[in-house]
Parts: sequence; C-alpha cells; structure tokens
Amino acid sequence: MRRDDRDDPFDDLFREIERMMNEMMGGDVDMRVEHEGGPAGFGAETHVDIHEEDDQVRVIADLPGVEKDDIDLKCDGKTLTISAASDHREYDERVRLPARVDEHSASATYNNGVLEVSFDKTDDSADIDVE
Repeated sequence: MRRDDRDDPFDDLFREIERMMNEMMGGDVDMRVEHEGGPAGFGAETHVDIHEEDDQVRVIADLPGVEKDDIDLKCDGKTLTISAASDHREYDERVRLPARVDEHSASATYNNGVLEVSFDKTDDSADIDVE
C-alpha cells in the first residue's frame, strides 16, 4: 500500500527540490522513494561519493548491514557496478565515473559499512605509431 503524499509535511519541499533538479539537470528526476513493500537500495538509504584526483578516482559508498563477502564489484573503465545484499536490503547501483580508469588497477576496502574503491586514471585513447 502506498502512503498518501498529502499527509507528508515535507511533500512541498521535495516537490520544489525535484522541480529545481529537473530544471538544472534537464531531465526527469524522481525523488520519490518507495519504503513500504518496495526494495530499499541506493536511492533510499545509501550515499555514494565520487572523488576525482589528478591520477586517481575514488568511489565511496555506504552499504549498511552488508557483509564483505556479499559485495560484487564490476568495472568496464567507465562505469562501476556495485551489487550487494543483506537480509533486509539489496543494492544494485551503476556509478558513471568522471574519467576513464584502468579497471585492472582497482583496489577496494570495506570497513564498518563503508565501501571504498580506488582506480588509477588512464588515457582516453592510445597512441598509435604510423610506420
């Protein structure tokens, strides 16, 4: 059963933020989060930060209640996919990285519900010698 939005005292505030985000992003931003009966994933209770440095990209994600062995990470050099599950939650997030990275350079740590993944940046294209 979906809750009645008219009873939410913050509904007007979220609608205004949603309107401003749509205006700024030029897209369709939906800030509604289904808590009752629906899965609670990254949009509901997880925070993801991306830090770009001169030669490295770091992704930090909150994964509360997840065991380290239940985390699955994949990267194609442009997108990091984080999948994880606990008894109460499932997470499946695709994080677009701000720069192309060497996926083989990845290192990851998980401590107290916080996942940190680091990558070395790579050149966008390879040099080709003409002979």
